[in-house]
Amino acid sequence: MADVLLLSRYERLGASSRVRSYQFLPALAAAGIEVEVCPMFDDAYLRARHAGSWPIGRVLSSYARRIRDAIVHRKEPVVWLEYELLPWVPYALERMLLDSDRALVIDYDDAIFHRYDCHRNGIVRALLRDKIDRLMRAASVVIAGNQYLAARAHAAGARRVELLPSVIDLSRYRQKDDRSADAGFTIGWIGSPYSTRYLRSLEPVLRQLGDVPGLSLINVGGTAWQPAGITVENRPWTEDTEVSEMLRFDVGVMPLANEPWERGKCGFKLVQYMGCALPVVASPVSANAEIVEHGRTGFLAATTREWSDALCALAADPDLRARMGAAGLERCRTRYSLSVVAPRLVAILRDALAEAKSRGIAAGSSQ
Repeated sequence: MADVLLLSRYERLGASSRVRSYQFLPALAAAGIEVEVCPMFDDAYLRARHAGSWPIGRVLSSYARRIRDAIVHRKEPVVWLEYELLPWVPYALERMLLDSDRALVIDYDDAIFHRYDCHRNGIVRALLRDKIDRLMRAASVVIAGNQYLAARAHAAGARRVELLPSVIDLSRYRQKDDRSADAGFTIGWIGSPYSTRYLRSLEPVLRQLGDVPGLSLINVGGTAWQPAGITVENRPWTEDTEVSEMLRFDVGVMPLANEPWERGKCGFKLVQYMGCALPVVASPVSANAEIVEHGRTGFLAATTREWSDALCALAADPDLRARMGAAGLERCRTRYSLSVVAPRLVAILRDALAEAKSRGIAAGSSQ
């Protein structure tokens, strides 16, 4: 039996699972930690959701598979859980399936608790508002992707909270080297259909940039968007092409609303832009304000005027773009790279294995 049972939310198409767990598996294997991977939702489910459909058959089979995996895989001493075991299911059933004897490590890179405690339906709030807090209290370790999530875990009474940012494997990345002013100015955004609304919020800013020569926008992975009078190139996202797509940007942007759900975001696209040596402009919300060094790696912008001024400054000055891109890359190397953060995750899981062993549970033992 493996040392760790990873109950991830998605297969590799799911960004949260790919970024927060799958990319760490080689480092864990190299450290001698064997991981059994059991995702809940498959890639076909996500493709259907991105296309706007609700595949109820796949949802039901995903719940059945998750319950089966939780029952069948009961010998791994550590459970590494993404968010929760069963979405929209009360805590009591979830905790019973997780088995209280094993060490539980839970990872959050989104404010999942707000799906419940901020829900419009009073019945949902009554049944589920404290579900995530109770899971956090039951965990051996809560891993949080930003300070907002870590604060919630502390408030919930979690025994141990570790802050691990979302990171990139820099060995996969290449850096922007052509910053010719003659090529125009391309603003870039990478995301998913769910988050396209944040990109659309920049329309008033883009309309104020009409005098910028050669202005264009590249939308990678979002729902197709073509506002009148603005040049937008809508591109599909794939893991194999995401870096080459970002290298076409002159600046990477991450607008966000300053609302409870958005405060749980971990700024991953900013780290990706910085890994490509791109300057960034972002809303000063939660992790964005932690990642971006205003005036050095990019700009934080809260108003339409601030966004417009930041983008105009970058459009007019290729040397500024180069300096900020280089500073962002260095910040990425030292704080947001897989090689820096992976040893910390290895240590967390080793501690969890030691805790399980102290309870008399080891890999392959019966329970």
